[in-house]
Amino acid sequence: MNMVIKHYDAKFKKKLNPKVGLIALSTDQTIEKDFKNICSNLPLDIFINRIHNQNPLTKENLLKMREDLASVTKKILPDEKLNTIAYGCTSGTIAIGENNVKEKILSVKPGSYVTTPVTSAIKAFNQLKINKIALFTPYPEAVNKTILDYFNKKHIEVSSFASLNLNLDSEFANVDPNYILEISSKLEMKNADALFISCTALPVLGILSKLESKILKPVLSSNQTLIWDTLRSIGYKSPIKGYGKLLEN
Repeated sequence: MNMVIKHYDAKFKKKLNPKVGLIALSTDQTIEKDFKNICSNLPLDIFINRIHNQNPLTKENLLKMREDLASVTKKILPDEKLNTIAYGCTSGTIAIGENNVKEKILSVKPGSYVTTPVTSAIKAFNQLKINKIALFTPYPEAVNKTILDYFNKKHIEVSSFASLNLNLDSEFANVDPNYILEISSKLEMKNADALFISCTALPVLGILSKLESKILKPVLSSNQTLIWDTLRSIGYKSPIKGYGKLLEN
């Protein structure tokens, strides 16, 4: 029996969503969930690839990601243009250097808007007129020093600082969010304009609004600012409730 196949001309969508590439660390169990929680019903499409990172968390190990950035980026929808690319590592961006991160990514995806947790944090500080911060991280001492040095160079004063002093990136996602809420709310806030919680792997997105109500000041985090800057880069500026003052404006 000869089957006759009927052919139709394809009809394509008149309007496509902006395409966002997210580069997540291979050990990060939080950033992908945070992006999905906020962006799943918004007009954008997110495509994720993961970059190998090594434990323990040291500047030397963070630097090793630099050489993989281009190849990891290139594998996100090869031959397709991405509107925005978000590199999901706060301490890694500082270790490698913002400009170096952007250079590696743009070498294979020219024309994309590139953002990182620290790039977005500084933009968010400017948006909310924040000059002094209380800082909370999960990092060990040597990595904390690089964070302090970065903010100092950006003329952001750190008025108080607390850390969990963890060495394994794989442990960060398992920290109890309610414990973070409890201890970070004890930071001295008198001389700070806001609290910044650093690290894309810490599960803090769901406690930001509660923490703001407790300390009566804005609370920002790595994933929150990264998502905020990503959305702004594609023109989405509608208020999003439940994840802190930054996204509500």
